[in-house]
Amino acid sequence: MIRSRLLGLAASAALLPAVALSLNVALAQSPPATPPAATTPDTPVPAPAVPAPSVPAAPAPAPAAPAPVAPATPPAAAQAPAVTPVVPPVQAADPFGDEITLTAKPVLTFNGKANWDSAFETLMDSFKQLTALLDKQGIKSSGNSMIVYTSTDDTGFTYLAEIPVDQEPKSLPKTMSMAKSPDGKALKFVHRGSYDNMDNTYEAITNHLDDKKLEAKDTFIEEYITDPLKTAEDKLVINVYVPLK
Repeated sequence: MIRSRLLGLAASAALLPAVALSLNVALAQSPPATPPAATTPDTPVPAPAVPAPSVPAAPAPAPAAPAPVAPATPPAAAQAPAVTPVVPPVQAADPFGDEITLTAKPVLTFNGKANWDSAFETLMDSFKQLTALLDKQGIKSSGNSMIVYTSTDDTGFTYLAEIPVDQEPKSLPKTMSMAKSPDGKALKFVHRGSYDNMDNTYEAITNHLDDKKLEAKDTFIEEYITDPLKTAEDKLVINVYVPLK
């Protein structure tokens, strides 16, 4: 290496004065020697031996530093699988005061009268009689059962229990007849729950008519969306129609 050679030459230059001084001292202390024999001009006088400069060895290369060992990466925590939340279907609000147009359809009717105290039982008995007659003659209903209130007072009401049919039954009793269901413009409301709680629904209907300054006919129509003969009373769903003048 170039760096090692430069260091060797500098060491040789520093040793030369020390060698010359040593020779002079030795000559001064030694007795006079016999004069040397004459030498011919052709015989060269050997120069005093000068020790060869020592060349320091190149420094050993420093041991290579061990490569840093990266710390072990802990395994990633197990992640729970993504769960898609179950979102319940959105249900539209029940109609309240929506204006519709009723279409007349043929119905088998039962003409009756009832007291408010036993209204639901009386209405259900009317549906049972109509259903029994249709079952006996093998006629199926073509729509939902209905109650049409024809008049009311503080103690009770008169009504028509109606079941839509496409075929006219035969041999009808005096309390039954074929007719047409109400038609024309009406407001639609929905009641959910027992018949006894319908007072709250009708109170809301009355307030709605007053707020909108609407005039209704002297009749109300209840359409039983759930079968009243097979459904628990507190699970009833009833459409209430208010015909407009």
